[in-house]
Amino acid sequence: MTQPVIAAVGASKVDDADLPGRDLFSVALAEAFDGLPDPASLVEALYVGNQSEQYEHQIMQGTLLAEWAGLRNVPAERVEACAAAGALALRHAVKDVRNGEHDAVLACGVEKMSAGGTGGTTDSLSAAFDRPLEQRSGVTAPSQYALLAQRYLHETDATERDLAEIAVKNHRNAVANPRAQFRKEVDAETVLGSPPVAPPLKLYDCAPVGDGAAVALVTTPKVAADLDVPAVAVSGTGAAASNIGVAERDMTEVEGARVAINTAYDEAGITAADVDIAEIHDAFTVSEALLAEAAGFAPKGTGYQSHLSQGERANGWTDVALSTSGGLKARGHPIGATGLYQAIEGYEQLTGAAGKRARPDADTALLVNEGGIADAMTVAHVLEAEVAG
Repeated sequence: MTQPVIAAVGASKVDDADLPGRDLFSVALAEAFDGLPDPASLVEALYVGNQSEQYEHQIMQGTLLAEWAGLRNVPAERVEACAAAGALALRHAVKDVRNGEHDAVLACGVEKMSAGGTGGTTDSLSAAFDRPLEQRSGVTAPSQYALLAQRYLHETDATERDLAEIAVKNHRNAVANPRAQFRKEVDAETVLGSPPVAPPLKLYDCAPVGDGAAVALVTTPKVAADLDVPAVAVSGTGAAASNIGVAERDMTEVEGARVAINTAYDEAGITAADVDIAEIHDAFTVSEALLAEAAGFAPKGTGYQSHLSQGERANGWTDVALSTSGGLKARGHPIGATGLYQAIEGYEQLTGAAGKRARPDADTALLVNEGGIADAMTVAHVLEAEVAG
């Protein structure tokens, strides 16, 4: 099988944007292909992650973005897994290249969330919940995650301040990320004093609504060498679907995420201890704690220590840096594009392009993108700086 690599990336800044989704995609595409041949001469297929057609009343996103990229008569598909849509698009591109179906595939993600307004966004996100048991009761994403947070605080030594410190860390990381929605540090008192959304979660515990588009060119080592661009190997990928309803799950054990991550580890032939940086799905601060444990970085009940330095964490923690981009919390979370923004951070960290937020000597990255509530759908990828031919 062919070793898939990411050879080019691009994205718009996450923001409340004036541009429609297709134009945000054009911004991302122009950055990715700056100095490269026209996409039409290279790309053989396209996948686009897009959470909901409700924001811009637009389906056929695969065809639309293929047209916008100048591609004709190529396979072009929209994939959907709520907030895991972007990573699912990347996974499809990786599998196409790995299986020899195509030599160059464009993985894309786009979401124009602000077009739906607050009510429209809430309704679109709630469509990821079980219809008869959850949607009709009026629950929202923050209220669902609040259940997880309440249980986590009850079963561990974590406090609301610990969760707040995760937000503080991710805002600090976002300062050095030019694509981030919020490039401003906050302190724990600001987080704790922000308006309650769904106790114990407050406004600054929650990822914001944002618009954005991101792309990654997945190809072969030979094509990357011919293009004379830095490439990183996608050495492992995994996916797992858990129950759609929170009531059917252990709220402090994201089992589906653990399965997806371990599948990616096994394919790559690594363990959690080998991971230098991890972009994980911190849609809410409690998510980072739960996923740190699911990824094997932290002993159970200690994931909330992700904001601490290695010497301050509990015994059993690996030396991993989490959410170096600022994460969903501060980089932003344009739903269908988030998985590709994670891939961009991994690519830039492993190719020396991360600037002031760089993790020295990083050569292995984990990407974890979840959809629905917690691990209703999880997609994980391992990126490595060493590319095998």
